Amino acid sequence: MKNIYWTGLFITLITVLSSCESLDQKAAKIHNHVFTVDTHVDTPYQLLEKDFDIAVAHPYVNGGSCVDFPRMKEGGLDGIFFAAFTLQRERTPENILAARAKADELIDSVYSVCQKNQDIAEVALSVEDGYRLEKEGKRAVYIGMENGFPLGNEISEVERYFEKGVRYITLCHTSNNDICDSSTDKNGAEFNGLSAFGEQVVPKMNDLGIIIDVSHISDSSFFDVLKLSKTPVIASHSCARAVCDNPRNLSDKMLKALAKNGGVIQMCILDDYVKAPDTTTIGYKKEIELRARYKNTGKRSIEEENKMWNEWRQIQIDYPKDKPTVADAVDHIDHIVNLIGIDYVGIGTDFDGGGGLKDCADVSQMMNITKELLKRNYSEEEIGKIWGGNFMRVFKEVEEYAGNKKMALN
Repeated sequence: MKNIYWTGLFITLITVLSSCESLDQKAAKIHNHVFTVDTHVDTPYQLLEKDFDIAVAHPYVNGGSCVDFPRMKEGGLDGIFFAAFTLQRERTPENILAARAKADELIDSVYSVCQKNQDIAEVALSVEDGYRLEKEGKRAVYIGMENGFPLGNEISEVERYFEKGVRYITLCHTSNNDICDSSTDKNGAEFNGLSAFGEQVVPKMNDLGIIIDVSHISDSSFFDVLKLSKTPVIASHSCARAVCDNPRNLSDKMLKALAKNGGVIQMCILDDYVKAPDTTTIGYKKEIELRARYKNTGKRSIEEENKMWNEWRQIQIDYPKDKPTVADAVDHIDHIVNLIGIDYVGIGTDFDGGGGLKDCADVSQMMNITKELLKRNYSEEEIGKIWGGNFMRVFKEVEEYAGNKKMALN
């Protein structure tokens, strides 16, 4: 009887102690147990700055960097996709070569900083690399390409970028390119979806094992991709249009189609995608004025583009936004889960590219998202799926399809 009594008392004590865990402790425990990944940051541009050291923790300041290796560790983030982003310019041979050179420079910068800091980070090329590096206590740095513009019309470039370590390609950016229509091109649709070249790019990416990223592409392009792709796709940094009516976000119809495809939408925390902007602020009006002055997107020189981005950053510093909260962002996760289930949502912040919330300004504060999920009674298993399980499932399926394809050809 005594043994039964003490056993019961011990179980009760453990239960009480477990229930007394703080929200911070519960979040940290989850991050220690699961592989966490952010599928989209624009940090490579920071790497080109000579005075930026990614191995040093930087205090967050408005308009400053959001990502470095120490802050990744502090925020409990194991893996991250550094995007090699290129602006869309007029589609001339010269501009395509310039974009290709920029993409190569950004990719090379990722390898360089990982080589310099190989004790704490490594370029990852596969699902297995991510899990291995987590066990070694290192940060797994994957490479994505944001905007397929550098491909031009050369299908061989898809394989070249795969060989350089690119594991997803965002097919376009804010304007149409040679692959497909954008969701935000000021001139509207050009191909009404994928171009003829885009119809070559999709199966080529499938065959190589490159994940197709549908963020930024138009609704018609999205549905064209889903018809052609033999593997699940991702939206590396997008939200739910039903919660925030922005063309960059996915409609409920698109979300249902994405789930049928087996893909995943990675919730973005860029303010305008989370919540409709306040159009009455000085900062908003300054941004509109800036866009008006540089409206001829295709005809800007590289010098003008650099000047534009510097002016845009200065506006963020001079007129800081009243940004949405983590709770606002998690409303998108709730909507997606209620609509299509827990297996099709993840996180892609867009840090260093405009992403950031009032209470999640940089990568060190990532656990605030986990704490909000806990407040809403998401289980550890569900949070693990959101923080990486769903995305890594898609990544694995893309790898396996490409592997089987190669075996069939040999």
